[in-house]
Amino acid sequence: MASVLNINSFINSFNNKLETPVKQHLKNVYACLAMSTLAAGVGASVHLFTNILQAGLLSAIGALVCFFLLISTPDDNGKGMTKRVGYLLGFSALSGVGMGPLLEHVILVDPSIVVTAFIATSVVFVSFTLCAIFSDRGKWLYLGGILFTVLNSLMLMSFANIFFGSTLLWNAQVYLGLLAMCGFVLYDTQAIIEKRRMGSKDFVAHSLDLFIDVLGIFKRLLIILTQKEEDQRKKRRN
Repeated sequence: MASVLNINSFINSFNNKLETPVKQHLKNVYACLAMSTLAAGVGASVHLFTNILQAGLLSAIGALVCFFLLISTPDDNGKGMTKRVGYLLGFSALSGVGMGPLLEHVILVDPSIVVTAFIATSVVFVSFTLCAIFSDRGKWLYLGGILFTVLNSLMLMSFANIFFGSTLLWNAQVYLGLLAMCGFVLYDTQAIIEKRRMGSKDFVAHSLDLFIDVLGIFKRLLIILTQKEEDQRKKRRN
């Protein structure tokens, strides 16, 4: 009985927090995000189990082309939606192909890491999404400047590490990147809500933002979990 009351309380607070147009917009965004995630899974499977397309320069260029076609094609009040969804799914699928080499390495270490990372990514994403939705209006929008500064710093660290080859610097990039992606879930969710309140109905572009966040979290969790498993195996051998 208590659990039913808690669920009803949750639903009522959700309904009171967001206006009907915003709730409908978020449904479209998350439906599009689900399709993008599925497309990425298909792309990764193409790399892992077929010879149709492998991760490399061609898939990277294809992903960039789809990305720029998507952001350069105007929404035009939904008239170009089908085309833009196609670009989004193309970008997602090719991004999945690009993850192929990382997944191959993870599977060689321990295939269960992929499942664990996916579940952990889902839990993290849902948790931070709910936090953003139920927080005070615009509470996390201030994070934008900080997060983009962190991203620029991570790019500089990555470039510097080409010359230094520091394990410490690499680990700092991974963990800071994970924190940044979690922060972007908070920021992007509230930004999407505010954009819809200001009249933007472009759920395709909004789902792209969240897809990049999810992909960033998943990749970093894969790396972290794999590194931990490899370290534990080294300790057992010693």
